[in-house]
Amino acid sequence: MNIYEVHLSSWKRKWDGEFFSYNELYEMIDYVKDMGYTHIEMLPITEHPLDESWGYQTIGYYSSTSRYGKPDEFKAFIDTCHENEIGIIVDFAYSHFCKDEHGLYKFDGTNQFEYSDPLKAENIGWGTAHFDLGKPEVNSFLLSNALYWFNEFHIDGMRVDAVSSMLYLDYDIGQWKPNKYGGRENLEAIDFLRRFNETIYKYVDNPIIVAEESTAWPMVTGPTYKGALGFTYKWNMGWMNDTLRYMEMDPIYRKYHHELITFSFMYAFSENFILPLSHDEVVHGKKSLLDKMPGDTWQKFANLRALYAYYMIHPGKKLLFMGCEFAQGLEWRYAYGLEWELLEKEPNIKMKNYIKDLNNLYKNEKALYEIDNSYEGFDFIDPHNSEQSVVVLMRKGKNPKDFMIAVINFTPVVYYDYKVGVPYEGIYEEVLNSDNDRYFGSNQTMEGAQLTSINEKWHNKEHYIKIKVPPLGVSFIKGKDIFLDKLDINKEDKILIGGKNDKNEIINKKNIIKVQEL
Repeated sequence: MNIYEVHLSSWKRKWDGEFFSYNELYEMIDYVKDMGYTHIEMLPITEHPLDESWGYQTIGYYSSTSRYGKPDEFKAFIDTCHENEIGIIVDFAYSHFCKDEHGLYKFDGTNQFEYSDPLKAENIGWGTAHFDLGKPEVNSFLLSNALYWFNEFHIDGMRVDAVSSMLYLDYDIGQWKPNKYGGRENLEAIDFLRRFNETIYKYVDNPIIVAEESTAWPMVTGPTYKGALGFTYKWNMGWMNDTLRYMEMDPIYRKYHHELITFSFMYAFSENFILPLSHDEVVHGKKSLLDKMPGDTWQKFANLRALYAYYMIHPGKKLLFMGCEFAQGLEWRYAYGLEWELLEKEPNIKMKNYIKDLNNLYKNEKALYEIDNSYEGFDFIDPHNSEQSVVVLMRKGKNPKDFMIAVINFTPVVYYDYKVGVPYEGIYEEVLNSDNDRYFGSNQTMEGAQLTSINEKWHNKEHYIKIKVPPLGVSFIKGKDIFLDKLDINKEDKILIGGKNDKNEIINKKNIIKVQEL
């Protein structure tokens, strides 16, 4: 799952400020498919009165916004996405609603949809109202709404915004009252979210339900009968905050904060995570991802390429906000289109090509996605080299031959003859290097080189290879012609390794199997 996050109003904008309609946005489908993404996630497309809210202050929960056309045109757009094997996820705000008189606020003159208790009804920070999730009729309204979008528009998933504001009574500024047990948990919200997810799973085939939950609330994902909230995925906000804080540092200081880049692996499998580099990180004075990076122009682009490679090798599904794929220079501006003119510049078009190649590597290599929620799919070959700010990670698929090693260098120094522990004896090759001059790098690559393992222990492995590590760069390495050690051989001295026999050349040498892709 590799998600392209989009705000429809500002992906492109007409010269006079008018919006592109659904019928005019079909080029987005071609673009997303060409770039190798699997899903489009849209900021809310429900009707909302204020463009500045980006759709999160909803007024028409059953209405697709008229900004881009009619409901049938949106349905046709989704159908075309599906024809091109692209899934659609849409953001929804079920935690609060805006106070416009023609909306849900004091709908019949009383607190019909919101809490009667003003301390629970008012969202002071956002100037909105909270749904009273203890009322059966409000539950019915929201549950029916979710099913409406799945059944009528055939969306594939929804992201529920601001789940933390639903779970905690003290999330907002101002006064609050504890629950009946004296805690700060919103008990009816917990019950609602579990019922919400159970209902969707009951009536929808294979839905994607994503929680934007910014705290350490346990068991957000997983089945409700085990005590979880029932979401399919959760945004990994801890990973995002630590990683961006680390990447914003001058490389000279990174060795003192090495834990920021390694700590996320301590909890990477506690939930089913999505790694978000989202709209929230490139707005409100936070700067664009490119502008967050330290150094001169070359170093900024190199740092950003390293960030994207680290994000791709890290366990978890992927989400990248529009414009970040070609290194937009400015912050995201909701009232303007992206800086597409930057694609006339060499660094930006090469960044776009890099993301395309990285996306295709991710899509084509099972090791990068097949076991995303278990330590069985991950090996931290070397997490400890803080002095050189280098980490070596390995991702593994279900088949022993499916693995990918990434050597990530967060300093602008080239390291020659760098020893990397490898799992098997044989020949390895570099399959992608972020420092390639095709990507505006300095071309410190090993393209075409045969990396032969040496049978000595290193990094707690039985073998190692020597490589050249690029500056502020990442080298992706996989086995080319390797021996898979210590596999059981059946009585007939034959073994099938991950697929059909005609895909592998298998030679029995006692306890060694040679696997060579034909």
